[in-house]
Amino acid sequence: GDWTDIVQVAAGTYFTVGLKSDGTVVAVGDNYNGQCDVGNWTDIIQIAAGPAYTVGIKSDHTMVAVGDNWYWQLNVGGWTDIIQVAAGSGHTVGLKSDGTVVAVGWNGDGQCNVGGWTDITQVAAGDYHTVGLKSDGTVVAVGWNGHGQCNVGGWMDIIQVAAGADHTVGLKSDGTVVA
Repeated sequence: GDWTDIVQVAAGTYFTVGLKSDGTVVAVGDNYNGQCDVGNWTDIIQIAAGPAYTVGIKSDHTMVAVGDNWYWQLNVGGWTDIIQVAAGSGHTVGLKSDGTVVAVGWNGDGQCNVGGWTDITQVAAGDYHTVGLKSDGTVVAVGWNGHGQCNVGGWMDIIQVAAGADHTVGLKSDGTVVA
Protein backbone atom coordinates (compact mmCIF):
# COMPACT_ATOMS: atom_id res chain seq x y z
CA GLY A 1 0.00 0.00 0.00
CA ASP A 2 2.88 2.40 0.57
CA TRP A 3 4.52 1.79 -2.81
CA THR A 4 4.64 4.88 -5.01
CA ASP A 5 6.03 5.70 -8.45
CA ILE A 6 5.80 2.05 -9.54
CA VAL A 7 6.13 1.46 -13.30
CA GLN A 8 6.18 -2.36 -13.40
CA VAL A 9 5.32 -5.24 -11.07
CA ALA A 10 6.17 -8.93 -11.03
CA ALA A 11 4.85 -11.73 -8.86
CA GLY A 12 6.58 -14.89 -7.70
CA THR A 13 5.37 -17.51 -5.27
CA TYR A 14 4.49 -15.64 -2.06
CA PHE A 15 6.35 -12.44 -3.00
CA THR A 16 5.85 -9.32 -5.11
CA VAL A 17 8.44 -7.07 -6.73
CA GLY A 18 7.98 -3.52 -7.96
CA LEU A 19 10.13 -1.40 -10.27
CA LYS A 20 10.07 2.27 -9.37
CA SER A 21 10.34 5.12 -11.88
CA ASP A 22 13.80 6.01 -10.54
CA GLY A 23 15.16 2.55 -11.47
CA THR A 24 15.19 1.14 -7.96
CA VAL A 25 13.30 -2.00 -6.94
CA VAL A 26 11.14 -2.86 -3.93
CA ALA A 27 9.90 -6.25 -2.78
CA VAL A 28 7.64 -7.74 -0.12
CA GLY A 29 6.71 -11.25 0.92
CA ASP A 30 8.53 -14.53 1.39
CA ASN A 31 12.29 -14.01 1.28
CA TYR A 32 13.36 -17.55 2.21
CA ASN A 33 15.70 -17.77 -0.80
CA GLY A 34 16.72 -14.10 -0.87
CA GLN A 35 14.36 -13.32 -3.76
CA CYS A 36 13.41 -10.01 -2.14
CA ASP A 37 17.02 -8.84 -1.64
CA VAL A 38 16.69 -6.13 -4.30
CA GLY A 39 17.14 -3.09 -2.07
CA ASN A 40 20.53 -2.20 -3.55
CA TRP A 41 19.44 -2.52 -7.20
CA THR A 42 19.69 0.70 -9.23
CA ASP A 43 19.35 1.65 -12.88
CA ILE A 44 16.87 -1.18 -13.50
CA ILE A 45 14.61 -0.97 -16.59
CA GLN A 46 12.69 -4.26 -16.35
CA ILE A 47 12.04 -6.99 -13.77
CA ALA A 48 10.70 -10.54 -13.78
CA ALA A 49 9.97 -13.02 -11.00
CA GLY A 50 10.14 -16.79 -10.94
CA PRO A 51 8.77 -18.92 -8.12
CA ALA A 52 11.62 -18.02 -5.74
CA TYR A 53 13.92 -15.69 -7.69
CA THR A 54 13.99 -12.19 -9.16
CA VAL A 55 15.86 -10.97 -12.24
CA GLY A 56 16.34 -7.47 -13.55
CA ILE A 57 17.70 -5.74 -16.62
CA LYS A 58 19.98 -2.79 -15.93
CA SER A 59 19.98 0.34 -18.10
CA ASP A 60 23.23 -0.86 -19.72
CA HIS A 61 21.31 -4.04 -20.76
CA THR A 62 23.21 -6.35 -18.42
CA MET A 63 21.49 -8.49 -15.80
CA VAL A 64 21.15 -8.83 -12.03
CA ALA A 65 19.53 -11.74 -10.19
CA VAL A 66 18.80 -12.89 -6.64
CA GLY A 67 17.07 -15.81 -4.98
CA ASP A 68 16.92 -19.54 -5.54
CA ASN A 69 19.57 -20.75 -7.99
CA TRP A 70 18.81 -24.47 -7.72
CA TYR A 71 18.77 -24.92 -11.52
CA TRP A 72 21.35 -22.20 -12.27
CA GLN A 73 18.60 -19.91 -13.54
CA LEU A 74 20.43 -16.96 -11.96
CA ASN A 75 23.54 -17.47 -14.10
CA VAL A 76 22.80 -14.39 -16.21
CA GLY A 77 25.81 -12.33 -15.13
CA GLY A 78 27.50 -12.64 -18.52
CA TRP A 79 24.43 -11.67 -20.53
CA THR A 80 24.66 -8.40 -22.46
CA ASP A 81 22.44 -6.49 -24.85
CA ILE A 82 19.25 -7.81 -23.15
CA ILE A 83 16.05 -5.84 -23.82
CA GLN A 84 13.45 -8.13 -22.19
CA VAL A 85 13.55 -10.94 -19.64
CA ALA A 86 11.12 -13.68 -18.60
CA ALA A 87 11.28 -16.00 -15.60
CA GLY A 88 9.95 -19.55 -15.68
CA SER A 89 9.70 -22.15 -12.98
CA GLY A 90 13.42 -22.89 -13.10
CA HIS A 91 14.70 -21.13 -16.20
CA THR A 92 15.38 -17.55 -17.25
CA VAL A 93 14.97 -16.31 -20.82
CA GLY A 94 16.48 -13.14 -22.25
CA LEU A 95 15.66 -11.34 -25.49
CA LYS A 96 18.62 -9.60 -27.11
CA SER A 97 18.31 -6.41 -29.15
CA ASP A 98 19.19 -8.30 -32.35
CA GLY A 99 16.10 -10.51 -31.97
CA THR A 100 17.94 -13.59 -30.73
CA VAL A 101 17.21 -15.33 -27.44
CA VAL A 102 19.32 -16.77 -24.62
CA ALA A 103 18.21 -19.05 -21.78
CA VAL A 104 19.69 -20.67 -18.68
CA GLY A 105 18.42 -22.99 -16.00
CA TRP A 106 16.42 -26.20 -15.97
CA ASN A 107 16.27 -27.67 -19.47
CA GLY A 108 14.83 -31.11 -18.73
CA ASP A 109 12.04 -30.55 -21.24
CA GLY A 110 14.00 -28.50 -23.77
CA GLN A 111 12.60 -25.17 -22.57
CA CYS A 112 16.04 -23.55 -22.96
CA ASN A 113 16.52 -24.72 -26.57
CA VAL A 114 16.10 -21.23 -28.03
CA GLY A 115 19.55 -20.86 -29.60
CA GLY A 116 18.26 -20.86 -33.17
CA TRP A 117 15.48 -18.34 -32.65
CA THR A 118 15.70 -15.12 -34.68
CA ASP A 119 13.47 -12.10 -35.34
CA ILE A 120 11.91 -12.40 -31.86
CA THR A 121 10.21 -9.33 -30.37
CA GLN A 122 8.95 -10.77 -27.06
CA VAL A 123 9.57 -13.82 -24.89
CA ALA A 124 7.50 -15.54 -22.21
CA ALA A 125 8.35 -18.40 -19.87
CA GLY A 126 5.97 -20.95 -18.37
CA ASP A 127 6.85 -23.65 -15.90
CA TYR A 128 8.52 -25.92 -18.45
CA HIS A 129 8.07 -24.15 -21.78
CA THR A 130 9.29 -20.99 -23.51
CA VAL A 131 7.40 -18.91 -26.05
CA GLY A 132 8.70 -16.37 -28.55
CA LEU A 133 6.76 -13.81 -30.59
CA LYS A 134 8.31 -13.23 -34.01
CA SER A 135 8.34 -9.88 -35.80
CA ASP A 136 5.94 -11.25 -38.46
CA GLY A 137 3.26 -11.97 -35.83
CA THR A 138 3.83 -15.72 -35.67
CA VAL A 139 4.80 -17.61 -32.52
CA VAL A 140 7.38 -20.28 -31.67
CA ALA A 141 7.57 -22.46 -28.55
CA VAL A 142 9.80 -25.13 -27.04
CA GLY A 143 9.62 -27.31 -23.97
CA TRP A 144 7.09 -29.58 -22.34
CA ASN A 145 3.89 -29.84 -24.39
CA GLY A 146 1.79 -32.13 -22.20
CA HIS A 147 -1.23 -29.83 -22.42
CA GLY A 148 -0.62 -28.49 -25.93
CA GLN A 149 0.96 -25.28 -24.64
CA CYS A 150 3.55 -25.38 -27.43
CA ASN A 151 0.99 -25.89 -30.23
CA VAL A 152 1.32 -22.32 -31.50
CA GLY A 153 2.55 -23.09 -35.02
CA GLY A 154 -0.60 -21.83 -36.74
CA TRP A 155 -0.97 -18.61 -34.78
CA MET A 156 -0.78 -15.44 -36.89
CA ASP A 157 -1.28 -11.70 -36.35
CA ILE A 158 -0.16 -11.99 -32.72
CA ILE A 159 1.04 -8.82 -30.96
CA GLN A 160 1.68 -10.16 -27.44
CA VAL A 161 2.24 -13.54 -25.79
CA ALA A 162 1.99 -14.79 -22.21
CA ALA A 163 2.90 -18.14 -20.71
CA GLY A 164 1.20 -19.65 -17.70
CA ALA A 165 2.31 -22.76 -15.87
CA ASP A 166 0.93 -25.12 -18.52
CA HIS A 167 -0.71 -22.88 -21.12
CA THR A 168 0.09 -20.14 -23.64
CA VAL A 169 -2.03 -17.11 -24.53
CA GLY A 170 -1.69 -14.83 -27.55
CA LEU A 171 -3.25 -11.41 -28.15
CA LYS A 172 -4.16 -10.86 -31.79
CA SER A 173 -3.95 -7.52 -33.59
CA ASP A 174 -7.76 -7.38 -33.81
CA GLY A 175 -8.07 -7.55 -30.01
CA THR A 176 -9.13 -11.19 -29.82
CA VAL A 177 -7.26 -13.84 -27.85
CA VAL A 178 -6.04 -17.35 -28.69
CA ALA A 179 -4.93 -19.94 -26.15
